[in-house]
Amino acid sequence: MNAEELKRRAAARALDVVADGMRLGLGTGSTAKHFVELLGERVRAGLRVVCVATSEATQAQAEREGIPMSTLDATPELDLVVDGADELDSRLRLVKGGGGALLREKIVASASRRMIVIADDSKKVETLGRFPLPVEVNPFGLEVTRRQIAAAAAKLGCTGELTLRRRDGQAFVTDGGHYIIDCHFGVLPDPEALAAALVAIPGVVEHGLFIGLATGVVLASAGGVIEMGEV
Repeated sequence: MNAEELKRRAAARALDVVADGMRLGLGTGSTAKHFVELLGERVRAGLRVVCVATSEATQAQAEREGIPMSTLDATPELDLVVDGADELDSRLRLVKGGGGALLREKIVASASRRMIVIADDSKKVETLGRFPLPVEVNPFGLEVTRRQIAAAAAKLGCTGELTLRRRDGQAFVTDGGHYIIDCHFGVLPDPEALAAALVAIPGVVEHGLFIGLATGVVLASAGGVIEMGEV
C-alpha cells in the first residue's frame, strides 16, 4: 500500500466521525484532499453539512465537490476540523504549514470543538523538529524578523538554517499575503517555550507549532489504522 492509499484510509476513518448537520473545518494538504473528496461523495449521497475551508485551494476543491461552504465569520463555531500534519508526537503536538496555510488552519482549529488529524504513520516522530518548522512572517522587515527568530530559537537550543520559502524562483506568498521562513532546527527540545518565544517577535504572524489543539489522530499504516487521543 503506497503513501496515498494510506492517507486515503486515514481520511476514510475520520469521515466515520462526521454526522448529519455538522459544521466542519476542512484542512489543507495532500491528506486533507482525500478527506474532502470522500466527504463530497457523502454529500452527494445526502449528507447535510456546512464547511469552512482553511485555504483558497481547499475552498476551490470543496466547491468542485458540491460541498456547502460558509465562512468563519458566518459560522464562527465548528463541531470538528479534519486536517493533516507534517509531523506529530505522542502528546498530539503538531508541526504544520508545509502547504503554506498554517495561519488559517490554526484559526479554524481554534474555532472548533474537536480537531482530528489524519496522516500516514511516517508523520509520527519521537521528537518534533525533523520537518522544518514553518514561521509565517510579515514581508516588512524580513531580515530583522529572521534574525530575531534565529536568536530566540538559539536560546532554547534550536539552531540551523532559516530559509525563505520560494516557489518558481519567487518568495512564496500565503493566502494572507505573508512570507514563510522554514526553520531547519532538526530537533525542538521544548516546543511550548519555542512557541511562546516566536509569537513575541513583532514580525511573526504565526508559527507552525499546533499545541493543545488536536484532540485525536488517525494514523494509517500498512498494518492498519492506529488511533491516538479521542477520535
